[in-house]
Parts: sequence; C-alpha cells; structure tokens
Amino acid sequence: MKRLALLLLAASLALAGCYTNPVTGRKSLVLLSQGEELTLGAQSFQQIREKEKVSADPASNARVTRIGQRIAKAVGNELPDAKWEFVVFDSNQLNAFALPGGKVGVYTGLIKLAENDSELAIVMGHEIGHVIARHGAERMSEAMVISGVGALGAAAVEAKTGDAATRQTFELAYGGLTTIGRVLPHSRGNESEADRMGAIYAARAGYDPRASITFWQKMMAQKQAAGGAASEGKLGALLSTHPADTTRIADLKALMPSVLPTYEQNKGKFND
Repeated sequence: MKRLALLLLAASLALAGCYTNPVTGRKSLVLLSQGEELTLGAQSFQQIREKEKVSADPASNARVTRIGQRIAKAVGNELPDAKWEFVVFDSNQLNAFALPGGKVGVYTGLIKLAENDSELAIVMGHEIGHVIARHGAERMSEAMVISGVGALGAAAVEAKTGDAATRQTFELAYGGLTTIGRVLPHSRGNESEADRMGAIYAARAGYDPRASITFWQKMMAQKQAAGGAASEGKLGALLSTHPADTTRIADLKALMPSVLPTYEQNKGKFND
C-alpha cells in the first residue's frame, strides 16, 4: 500500500506543470493552475481591500498608478490575463504586495520611504516579479510535496516500530530538517530572484535600477535604527525567509552591469 502511494505521488509530480520563469529561465514545480491562482488572487485582494483603509490621497494614488502602468507595459505578455489594478493603502507599514491577476497594493509608509519614482518602481517590480515567477504557487506546491512525503515517512516509521512516540519524533525531525534545509533557503532564493526581476522590470520601464541599491540601504538603516541589525548574524541568516540586507545589496550591485544597458535604452521613452 505504501509503495502504491509513493508511485501515485511520483506520478502526480511527473504530470504536474513545470513552469519556466520568463525572465530568469528558472524552472519550478507548480501544482496549481493559473486559473486557480487568479481566483485566489482576486479573493485575497478583495479581503485586503475590505480590511485595510484605502488612501484617498490623490497624489499618492496618481504616483503609484503612473509607475504601475509603466511597469505593466514593461511586463507585457509575461503575465497573461492580467487585469491591472493599483491601490494605495493608508498605513505606516513599509510594505507593498502583488497578487495574481495584476493586483498591486502599496502602503503609504513605503511611499514616504521611496523618495523617488525609481525606488518605488523597484519595489513594485519586485512584488510583481514574485507573481510572474509564480512564487506563491511554487511554495504551496512545495508544502504539499513535503507534507505528502512526511506523512508517508511517518506512517512507515510507525508501521515498522509500532510506536507512536517514535513517529512523533520522526515528524519533528523531518519538519525541522525540511524547514532549515529546503523551505527557508528556497524562500531566500525566491526573494533574490524577485530582486533581480524588479531591477529588470524597472529598467525596462525607464526607471534607474541603481535605485534598488539606495532603497535597500534605506531599509537596512531603518532596521538598524529599530534595533534589528543583530538579526543578520549567521543564525539569523539561517532562519530568515529573506536574504540579509548586506547580501541583497551586494547581489544588486553585481547585477547592475547587466541591467544598466536596458535602462539606457528605455529612459525617456515613456511619457506619463
């Protein structure tokens, strides 16, 4: 019976969609259809709009919409079936998000931190990059696979030992190992990929990708001012879902020679 379950799991993975990121070329296992993603994205966006206060500030809304529309043009058909919507939420959070279907939210706290349009474009491009890379669906798929393999392993351990306590020990060890060895490194990799995509989309839209460096320097300064610098130690980096700020700044600096020519080709092309 367990062998049959393993065969069924292997068959389902073999039949599952292998998605290729149109910007980076990275292939990933995605078990959700794009239709399912669109439905989840629309539902989540509606829930956020009902929960959060939508900003009525005309300047902030015009700025976010203007930048978002330029990035949407730069994205082109890399996000099929997109019905773009850009909403500003009145909150001091230093945050932004994007959901499947082209739903983008930006918080006023982040708008204040991003002093120029290029910095704001970097953040919006990063969040849109997550959607185009299908990182959310990829993480859900990863969780399904890890859960399925873990359940089979735990059942096999209990069947062999006849001891429920040994099964619980296996489950705890398996959960810890998969989290540290797979889930967290994968999450950090997704963030780095979105950083790269955000810089590329900003450059395509005629925004200076070097703003990614200045923006993350500001974010690092904000964390240090709030006493968060200690989290960048070795243990903090190992347990984090995001790369250390120093790491992502270094990676973005190394990326600049490959994206600046795109910016030079596109700056001045857009008339807002």
